[in-house]
Amino acid sequence: MLNGARLKEERKKKGLTQTQLGELIGVGKSAICFYENETRNPTIEALIELMHVFGVSADYLLGSDYLVKSKEMNEFVELTREEIIFITEIKKNKMVYEILMENPKRGAELVKKWLN
Repeated sequence: MLNGARLKEERKKKGLTQTQLGELIGVGKSAICFYENETRNPTIEALIELMHVFGVSADYLLGSDYLVKSKEMNEFVELTREEIIFITEIKKNKMVYEILMENPKRGAELVKKWLN
């Protein structure tokens, strides 16, 4: 699914209206609205045009900043820039990091309990 917030952010950075962006990639204003509201995905051709207009990757428009191969789960895991920053900050506190890495499910439960 296309990340509507990222599409909207890129469109506004370029100073484009939904109508103008639609004209650039060959779709109507309503299609851009659907993409931004994440109720419809663009065609491959429209996605490629969006990549060219904004100078970004498809991964970025789809909401993934990085793909990491997980050996344990034998699949790719998507990480956003914000998630990487979060992990980096946690690693700065050795005690917190060790607790979370020792038993991630328990660590998540402790955080959830603390927040409630």
